[in-house]
Amino acid sequence: MKTFSIPASAKSWIDIPADSPFPIQNIPFGLADIKGQGETMVAAIGPYALDLLALSEAGLIDDSEFPVLESFIDMDREKLSYLRQVVFNLLRHDHDALRTREKLQKRAMIPLEKSNLQVPIPPMAYVDFYSGIHHARNVGQMFRPQGDPLLPNYRWVPIGYNGRANTVVASGTPIIRPKGQIKAADAEAPEWGPCRELDFELEMGFYVGSGVDMGRRIPTTQAEEHILGLVIVNDWSARDVQRWEYQPLGPFLAKSFATSVSPWIVTLDALEPFRIEGMPQDPEPLPYLRQKGNPHFDVQLEVSIKTGSMKTPQVICRSNMSNLYWSIAQQLAHQTSNGTPVELGDLYATGTISGETPDSFGSLLELTWKGERPLTMAETNERRTFLHDGDTVIMTAYAQGDGYRIGFGEVRGTIKPAL
Repeated sequence: MKTFSIPASAKSWIDIPADSPFPIQNIPFGLADIKGQGETMVAAIGPYALDLLALSEAGLIDDSEFPVLESFIDMDREKLSYLRQVVFNLLRHDHDALRTREKLQKRAMIPLEKSNLQVPIPPMAYVDFYSGIHHARNVGQMFRPQGDPLLPNYRWVPIGYNGRANTVVASGTPIIRPKGQIKAADAEAPEWGPCRELDFELEMGFYVGSGVDMGRRIPTTQAEEHILGLVIVNDWSARDVQRWEYQPLGPFLAKSFATSVSPWIVTLDALEPFRIEGMPQDPEPLPYLRQKGNPHFDVQLEVSIKTGSMKTPQVICRSNMSNLYWSIAQQLAHQTSNGTPVELGDLYATGTISGETPDSFGSLLELTWKGERPLTMAETNERRTFLHDGDTVIMTAYAQGDGYRIGFGEVRGTIKPAL
């Protein structure tokens, strides 16, 4: 497959701050709803969202090669890689086609804070894996303290479940506290009411760009050819509802009320310099899951909380994608191994990416250890075991290059009272 690499030395004619998550080496893609114009694909560059449909209408993007720029509907990984190359050529420091057209710049270069970003691709299917081994181990230690924290199948099978695709929401969408059945440990029967143990889960996700029909499968060695790129995912969780309902069939209403995603799809081309081998897999996976080379990515992750009384968010977690046991290629290969069809826009999340140390745990369940060790907000001295109404959770991710940063932007959500 043809890919496009942008040199670390590349410069743009746009003035881009040194700490921007969107340098010319990145060029991620999203979907914006432009007032009076409707939806259009956009590319992030420095402080701007670049309206690709406007560039096509001005003749700077060939509409015979990219006839549909109102959405990702016509994109696969190779085509998105080529579009990224086209956009790069318009933005590089020695190219004049856009730099000399001030009226077009005013129309097509939208400040990020005014770009009204949407879910990049509203998914028809959503699957959440459980590939963060430290998270799985922590949960096992909490709820099976006398046994092996990892179930026997964990190192053999990329565990996952089918989530609720139509509750995937854009960053900034308020999260309404869910209601559900909750049973206290000393109660004879459950009660129904607002969740009391609302939590976040720090995850990454990937979108499928080209699928396969029912009965076919995607080999691990070819899986990345089917992946458009990565986003940040917050898999909101109602822990008290989950505790009562999850046996024997796993997550249901505790997970289906909302999943937030970041607005920018960062391409695998942009992440190519940040490949790493990842942790050893023991025992060796079955043949259909084996892979060589460096299938993981060195992407740093961060979670902050801002309560309704705070002026500045407080960082409560720092982790890394290297803490995944199963790679994204293995996840997609396993999904299709039984002949499941996949198609453009399907969204897959990795599962919670916790590290090995307490400050790297990717959920409040772990950070407060089931609520036994509350967090204290330094600015206001407020304590948190789980999320309160008015709390805002902010997740960011980036890969650090030599003099530049490949960022994903952020995904945030503020908790609103139950209806």
